Amino acid sequence: MQGIGQYLDVVSILAKKDFKLRYRNSVLGFLWSLLNPLASMLILTLVFAVLLGSLPNAAFLLVGLLFWRFFQIATSQSLSRIVANPSLVTKVYLPRYLIVFSNNLANLLAAILEIAALMPLLLLLGVKLTVYFLFVPVIILLEFALVFGLSLSLSSLNVLYRDLHQVWDIVTQLGFFLSPIIYQASKIPPRFQFAYSLNPITRIIESAHDVFLLSSLPSAYDMEVLVAFILGFLVLGFLVFRSLEQRFSEEL
Repeated sequence: MQGIGQYLDVVSILAKKDFKLRYRNSVLGFLWSLLNPLASMLILTLVFAVLLGSLPNAAFLLVGLLFWRFFQIATSQSLSRIVANPSLVTKVYLPRYLIVFSNNLANLLAAILEIAALMPLLLLLGVKLTVYFLFVPVIILLEFALVFGLSLSLSSLNVLYRDLHQVWDIVTQLGFFLSPIIYQASKIPPRFQFAYSLNPITRIIESAHDVFLLSSLPSAYDMEVLVAFILGFLVLGFLVFRSLEQRFSEEL
């Protein structure tokens, strides 16, 4: 596959287009990116307080929601990237994986803006700015790499199997409850801890919690395991994409 460097202009144009499309015909535009995690945080807080009789850590919820939203939105949108751009696939000479990469890049920008815009609220909720915040870009880039690897597989498989959207909706709904967003990973029973830790988004969200809430860095072991998982998803993603790429023109 050809490198991204020689197509930077094209990637930039496609990413800007996808970013604008995300808020097209929306009255509040980017404000929805702030209202959605805030509304989710408030709803979950009320559920905990009213039904379970306990008040969760609002900062814990919001950090988890922000990093989960990037994963969920970016992977879900990537499903339709190839199918929704038949002219780029059949009429333009362009490495097709860049169509997926550009969309992921647009969602990366949106996620960074969300985190930056909600930082004042996180500070009000008790988050302390420390030197460890310099590690936040590393966590975001690792999540981007994970999202890109998954998106390559999802977008190419969706060309052949159009009901993958419904399947992935179920997977992400399940993934929300199998990730440390509304509860701490330590709450998982010991016999399930290993299986639970195999979810790479779990380690990403836990790493974010370490930096935002505990003023510490994630352990070297967690980072090594996470990087290994991400490399695996990237390799698998490129292999799946490349094996199915020749069939795109036939199916679109």
